[in-house]
Amino acid sequence: MIIKAAVGNCIENLQEALFVIHSALSDIENASLNIAVTGETGSGTSSFINALRGVGHEEEGAARTGATETTTERTPYLHPKLPQVTLWDLPGIGSTSFPPEKYLTEMKFGEYDFFIIISTSRFKENDAQLAKAIARMNMNFYFVRAKIDSDIYNEKTSKPKAFNEKKVLKNILEECSRHLKEALSSEPPVFLVSNFDTSKHDFPILESKLLFDLPAHKRHVFMLSLSSVTEATINLKRDSLKQKVFLEALKAGAWATIPFVGLIRDELEDLDETFNLFRSYFGLDDASLEEIAKDFRMPLIAFKVHLRFPHLFEEDDDVSLGRKLWKYIQIISSVIGGPISAGFYFKKSYYLQNLFIDAAANDAIALLNKEALFEEKVGPYVSKPPDYWE
Repeated sequence: MIIKAAVGNCIENLQEALFVIHSALSDIENASLNIAVTGETGSGTSSFINALRGVGHEEEGAARTGATETTTERTPYLHPKLPQVTLWDLPGIGSTSFPPEKYLTEMKFGEYDFFIIISTSRFKENDAQLAKAIARMNMNFYFVRAKIDSDIYNEKTSKPKAFNEKKVLKNILEECSRHLKEALSSEPPVFLVSNFDTSKHDFPILESKLLFDLPAHKRHVFMLSLSSVTEATINLKRDSLKQKVFLEALKAGAWATIPFVGLIRDELEDLDETFNLFRSYFGLDDASLEEIAKDFRMPLIAFKVHLRFPHLFEEDDDVSLGRKLWKYIQIISSVIGGPISAGFYFKKSYYLQNLFIDAAANDAIALLNKEALFEEKVGPYVSKPPDYWE
């Protein structure tokens, strides 16, 4: 009776755990994200939207830039790799006849996860009033001062001897903060960004702040939507993907006492689509790599030789691949402990996915400094004539 009761409790606890895991995964996989971006005409809202989506201004589906006309309607732009992420280009409140509260209603404020208010000079009274209205509705908003690169260039050109970049940025920030403080009786943070280089200035800080402020189940999809332009972002993506893979492994069943029953190649074939998604999240899909390869005037196949992930599972037979995977399992266990000491393992797919995530993340980090990567592996980079590879 005691044994039967204990087994019953274990089954009940397991069912509860699986329900929690299933719910968590469902929330993550079904999470949508809607980001509202607003600012006066010419303030760089379209360029900011393209930057946050990782889309070039001339690419298909890019938000239109350089337009001078005003709009009274909101315009959605889907993320190119994550259709559940939408950025909405809203007309500046100054370009409509709506007061702040009416403006939010007309722009369907309840559909957004947060607002980004953009300016290229000091923030105006309309911006402050909109922020007040958003705050009254318990929604988050963020002030972004865009086109910082233009300010730096103009200052450097006009005052080359006295130019000091840190001082220029400090003066811009102080001016923005002073005007907001006068209008809001508070001093909200202002993020200074360049829409053409999201690795510089406050763009990474803004992304981290947005990520931190989101509900837990929406952080994963926002994290994957970010461009892999800093090592910190890449490592956050690595951790987020590994956490999801871990939950999926628990849900799928858990444990196996013999991890290498069956051919590993069969598992790899089943994971092809998953690996392609991982590549896309780290900017290692063929379309992205082809653009980088063009910078070096190299064909894609030659460029891939210098990356690790395309050759990760190139082995002569399943035995050697099994040894590689076993070594990786031992490394994981030596770092985090885990079930190996008890003789239990996850299924092979769990370790294969982790191995691929690590390889892809490391390649993405290496590509942050492409010139150094190629100089280390193939010697100093020398530009080839356009017809070299034809």
